[in-house]
Amino acid sequence: MKKYTNFSIEKTCALLNIDSPSGFAEDAVSWLEAEFSALGFASRRTRKDGLIVDLGGADGENALLLEAHCDTLGAMVAEIKANGRLRLTNIGGMNANNAEAENARVATRDGKRYEGTLQLIDASIHVNGQYDETRRGWDKMELVLDEDVSSGEDVRALGIHVGDYVLFDPRTRVTQSGYIKSRFLDDKLSAGLLLGLAKYLRDEEKTPKRRVYLHFTVFEEVGHGGASSVPEGVTEAISVDMGCVGEGLECTERMVSICAKDSRGPYNRKTVCALIDAAERSGAKYAVDVYPHYSSDVDVTLAAGHDLRHGLIGPGVYASHGYERGHREGVENTLKLLVAYIL
Repeated sequence: MKKYTNFSIEKTCALLNIDSPSGFAEDAVSWLEAEFSALGFASRRTRKDGLIVDLGGADGENALLLEAHCDTLGAMVAEIKANGRLRLTNIGGMNANNAEAENARVATRDGKRYEGTLQLIDASIHVNGQYDETRRGWDKMELVLDEDVSSGEDVRALGIHVGDYVLFDPRTRVTQSGYIKSRFLDDKLSAGLLLGLAKYLRDEEKTPKRRVYLHFTVFEEVGHGGASSVPEGVTEAISVDMGCVGEGLECTERMVSICAKDSRGPYNRKTVCALIDAAERSGAKYAVDVYPHYSSDVDVTLAAGHDLRHGLIGPGVYASHGYERGHREGVENTLKLLVAYIL
């Protein structure tokens, strides 16, 4: 499985370099479409601009849908200030506390990119005596453009407008010890992992025991990614998203997490038990956890009225919605579980 783990991490890193905050994921979806085509798997776009991939399988009346999302957190220009700075509004759960001093780019409607840095208003410690006491929030932060601008007119002359997307650098690194560090591992690590699953099926000439579809959603971070586009014949849906790592939970970055309950309620008991059984049969290191502050695409799928069993798994990721960290062993253990579950 190491070959497919390496492949998954390679593809994750490539996808992390493609900007895709919610509503701005066209390039990421096009890239995924081309990658699955190269592996020999057919796909189609949804009306919401997501992607459905058919991995094949014998039983189309008892099909499985694996959901992952390729949209990420980000921001949008909310105001062009008189001094040439930009007030932003966050997209999804992007948190101003851990976005401070991050490099970012403004994407204009005509395709230009302008660099800048998200800073606290009056960010010089030697000038601002309230620097330490200031509570970080989007109303206290501003994007400082790396352009010679000192007025709103200067900014508009560049073609920057309210509603333009702001794209944060992922800062991706893979260490020799196997750790993967980056913004937006949620959920591009799982998207890369599902490419690894597809390559495994192709290379090993394996056919799933039932039909398996993948749905790459593009609005998960704003709460409605998995609400639609469930293929005919699907009876069970599983989100493949990040597994939570933190105090009170057993999962580590080296494990696959199986979620028994999140903030929306419990997952289907039959599915949870079947996932545990698959993990044990495959020898995957796993943990079963309850996530206190979490909601997944498949929660939304059920809330939209689809009559399905549902579950949630994912490689362990620490520091979620911040500068996140996973590990290659977490990827490998998730692949082991998935292979055992579908074959």
